[in-house]
Order: sequence, then C-alpha cells, then structure tokens
Amino acid sequence: VGETGSGKTTLGHLIHLLSQRSDKPFHNVACGALPRDLIESELFGHVRGAFTGADRSKVGRFEAVNNGTLLLDEIDILGPKEQGKLLKVIESGEFELVGSNETRTSSARLIVASNVDLDKLAAEDRFRTDLYYRLNVLEFRLPLLRDRPLDIVQLAMQFVDECCTEHSIEIETVDLDYLEAIRRYTWPGNLRELKNHMQRAVLLSSDARLTVNDLSHVVISAQFEEAAKQEQKATTEWS
Repeated sequence: VGETGSGKTTLGHLIHLLSQRSDKPFHNVACGALPRDLIESELFGHVRGAFTGADRSKVGRFEAVNNGTLLLDEIDILGPKEQGKLLKVIESGEFELVGSNETRTSSARLIVASNVDLDKLAAEDRFRTDLYYRLNVLEFRLPLLRDRPLDIVQLAMQFVDECCTEHSIEIETVDLDYLEAIRRYTWPGNLRELKNHMQRAVLLSSDARLTVNDLSHVVISAQFEEAAKQEQKATTEWS
C-alpha cells in the first residue's frame, strides 16, 4: 500500500527476485490501465468467440505466469465479479477461462498493490471482506518520499548513475546547490517523480556537472520558497 510513485511495483519485483521463484516469470498487471470489460480476460484468459472481438483464444496471466509471481497493481478497481474469481483462484488455485466451463489451475504467487487502504474499502462494502482477509497475509506500507528526507540524496544519486549508464553520459561533479534543492522539494510524485527529474537533469547537463540550473523550475522554486520561509521565521524570532 502506498501513494502513486512510492515504489510498489519495484518492491513487488524485488520480492520476486529474492525468492526461490526468481527463475520463474514475473508479470505486472496494471489493472487501472485495462478496460473494465477486459480485466477478467486479461487475468484468466478467454476462448474464441467468448465475446465480441474474441476472434482467437487468449491465455490469461494466471496461466502464463505458471509458478512465477503475478503482481496486480491498483487491485482496488476490480469489480465484484473479478473479485469473486480472484478469491476462488487464491483459495483453490482453480479458475475458468471466459466463455468456458473447463477448470484450469495456477500455482502463481500473488502480490497486490493499491493506492488506497483496502480495509477501508471493505468496511464501506466497496471491496469483498473475505478477499481482503485472504490477501492481507503480509502488508507493506511504503512511506512517502517527503517522510524519508535522509534517503532523497542517496536515491537521487542512484537514479543519476542509472541514467548515466543507460545514455553513456559521464557526471563527475554535483553542486551543493543542486543537492540542497532536491532536499528542500517535497516530491509529491514520490520515487517516480524523483527519477524523472534526475533523468532530466542528466540529459540537460554539460561539462560532466550537475548544477541547480539543470533542475526544473518547479524544484528550483521550492528551494527559494523554503529559503524565504526560513528567513522570515528567523526575522520574526529576532524581532
């Protein structure tokens, strides 16, 4: 559970890589990006002619991942029908393709991610209580980046290194003003926003150096606003 961009997919993939299933497939399904009427088919597959446009059979993610790991992101958007089928496959490992009565099995390890608390949705009858309790074996709450100020610079430099490697760019110097600016910014988009800004800075950099001018005006403005607040506070206390 965590805000958008807080690293839920990254954590899910890390769990897979550190497990005994690391040599098996890892599939990430962004449920929120799928049309509502195609979610069931994406997860469980369908047979030819199951619905309009189904001109061929399709293997679902539960079958395709086999003994690997299936990460369902934004699981809170699933409707009652999909929730019921998901509960069945969790409890018995069994499922049916859309348009078929043939039962198939899956031994996939399931990881789910949500931007909202599923227990609150369950209390409001917007999410099946029995499914919530089956899912809630281990829960990880990912903190906001602004609540982890000591991690910001280290994570930023990691993203800088990754971008340099990807684009064959060399960075030798990082100005203190640059580091101060990224420390002061609140990063409402969390890790995803931080990574995007670090990529932007690397691509705009010159002379193998990162300066505050390589950051976007949003980050730079936050630095000056924070400095002005601190100055005003100091003036008030002195008065």
